[in-house]
Amino acid sequence: MQTSSPDRTLIGYLPNDRPPLLQVIILGFQHVLTMFPATVLVALLVGFDVGAVLTISGAATITALLLSRLIGGKYIPLYYGSSFSYIAATQALTQPQNGYAGEAVRLAQVGIVATGVLNVLVGLVIRWVGKETLDKLLPPVITGSVATVIGIALAFSALDMASAHWGIALITLLLTIVFSVYLQNKGFIGLLPVLLGGLAGYLLSIPLGVVDFAPLAEESWLRLPLFTLPAFGDPRAWSAVGTIAVIAIATIPESTAHLYQISLYVDKLAERMGREKYHLDELVGLNLVLDGLGDLINGLFGGVAGTNYGENNSLMVITRNYSGPALIGAGVIAVLLGFVGKLAGLVNTIPVAVTGGLAIYLFGVIGMQGVALMMAESVNLYDPKQLAIGASILIIGIGGHIGYGGNLPIPILTGIFPDGLPAIATAAVVGIVLNLIFLIFKTPEVIAFEKE
Repeated sequence: MQTSSPDRTLIGYLPNDRPPLLQVIILGFQHVLTMFPATVLVALLVGFDVGAVLTISGAATITALLLSRLIGGKYIPLYYGSSFSYIAATQALTQPQNGYAGEAVRLAQVGIVATGVLNVLVGLVIRWVGKETLDKLLPPVITGSVATVIGIALAFSALDMASAHWGIALITLLLTIVFSVYLQNKGFIGLLPVLLGGLAGYLLSIPLGVVDFAPLAEESWLRLPLFTLPAFGDPRAWSAVGTIAVIAIATIPESTAHLYQISLYVDKLAERMGREKYHLDELVGLNLVLDGLGDLINGLFGGVAGTNYGENNSLMVITRNYSGPALIGAGVIAVLLGFVGKLAGLVNTIPVAVTGGLAIYLFGVIGMQGVALMMAESVNLYDPKQLAIGASILIIGIGGHIGYGGNLPIPILTGIFPDGLPAIATAAVVGIVLNLIFLIFKTPEVIAFEKE
């Protein structure tokens, strides 16, 4: 259904739109700039090979996009990268000290493969039972709250990066915001605020002596990523499955929340442009299957466990660029980053403070998208049961992640979680359990308050 008065001045790309090749490359690089810090950071924290992680994330993204177009008839515009939710569980297996964790990586890959299988099975079940059943089990108050937790839980990470040089970080943040607000509807340049903000911060850093060009000089032009196969025969394989795969409890609501968010914004843009809506939220089962396929690819070849990226969702919301081909371009660039040492070296020269300035904005937008999702779905926060679910998720998830380093010191399942229960996963489980209680034992209806 088309709107009667489309906004002809609005610049943006919907999922099936194919920009010109040069724009695909530029928009793709902006996506890479957005996903690169988190993808590389997770790889370093868990002791995986950075080149392999980058290459496999690009391959997983390309595969998911092509299959979504083939099976669902439309691109699901999501980038599949490393997930912060799996860091603690993966570290428990790899115990990285300094750099690549060696043979322990292959053990962790077993758990990552299991995570992929679990996601695929859940996605197939959802495609069978239907979106309505999923909406009952994972209503907007859960998916929206989990999305908010993920964004706000990353707040300290963003500020920690910014603290490397507050001046550069704050100027990068300010310029990125200015570009995103004042370059709207100014043509193609209006789609590049994050790239422009990052470039401005980078150029500012050079005369201040913050840019270290050593990584660029040290890298060779070509290199081979360290691909590895999972150690299925390791006697600790089932322990790896229990340690890592259970984190899908958090990433399934996270992935669902991301899809619902991006569906909301895509349809709003389509409506404003007078074009047909995409209704991407109807592909929630397929999205989880593709999420699982991404983890299968990661687990089989040496990438870290992941999910679709809230940071790139934020980028698309800010720029109104939801083009699937642009994301495929990003996947190709990511693959090249794994093989072309100089290209990876150039990106590695970006100062941490610049990344921190961008992260303040991008991580914050992830949290705000969760709020927007609950508003769009008219979640009644005057209803005690909705308040109970949302409040529990927020406090357990945010408090556990920031206050306890991501793991709650609760002595339950210590054999699987020796460092404590994963905060975000636990928050999601608590929300799901509370919702199930309210579904089984009916509660009084509460009429939403309407402002006169």
